[in-house]
Amino acid sequence: MVSALACRIRQVTIRAFPAGAAYTADRAAALAGIPLSTLHYWARKEIWIPSVSSTTVKRWSYSDLLALRLINWLRRDKPDLKLPKTSMAKIRGALAAVERLGDRLREHSVKVWVDPKGGLVVKAEDEVFVPLRRGLAQALTHLEGLDLVEAWQGENGVVGPHLFEPRSTLRIIPGKLSGEPHVVDTRIPTTMLSSLRTRGLEVDAIIELYPRLTHQNVEEAIALEVQLDRNLRAAA
Repeated sequence: MVSALACRIRQVTIRAFPAGAAYTADRAAALAGIPLSTLHYWARKEIWIPSVSSTTVKRWSYSDLLALRLINWLRRDKPDLKLPKTSMAKIRGALAAVERLGDRLREHSVKVWVDPKGGLVVKAEDEVFVPLRRGLAQALTHLEGLDLVEAWQGENGVVGPHLFEPRSTLRIIPGKLSGEPHVVDTRIPTTMLSSLRTRGLEVDAIIELYPRLTHQNVEEAIALEVQLDRNLRAAA
């Protein structure tokens, strides 16, 4: 039976994906579901530095998107869970532990729990980075996790898409097209289709240019880009 303490703990799961994505600030914020001003603030204050490039032209990786979502969730008030905000020092420590796993993240998921005092417990495979009292770790395994890859409900109306299947016929694969959303089984990015529509081409005309595509492909690509553009307009 799960203890009362364990019932007050929420689990966060980070799925494993290979490296290979490189996003600009605009793209990273829109995909992660984090306000752009927040993304810049976290980078400026070194709360989370983009891992691909931290120079003038900053670039964020796919794993950065997951980290941004994790920080965003941990920093929120969670009255339903009766959990305090997690301190940034604890967040940095937990994410540093995740980063040290390196290539092992490609084959194994990483789970993060938040305890009633705002502390973090990180586990990958059978390795626990923060000691747990006897019996608590077993109780935690019965709890349903919060998956950072799923569609993300951010703050102030920001909604990040599913980070593998943003729409039924669209995909995001870190090692393909630098992680850009694209039509499944093609190398056609959603940005290209949306741009053509913005220039005045109707859906039928776009399909004439790309006969492999369907109306659903094009319409979903346009809808996704509208969603991402809306995310960038939201204030922190």
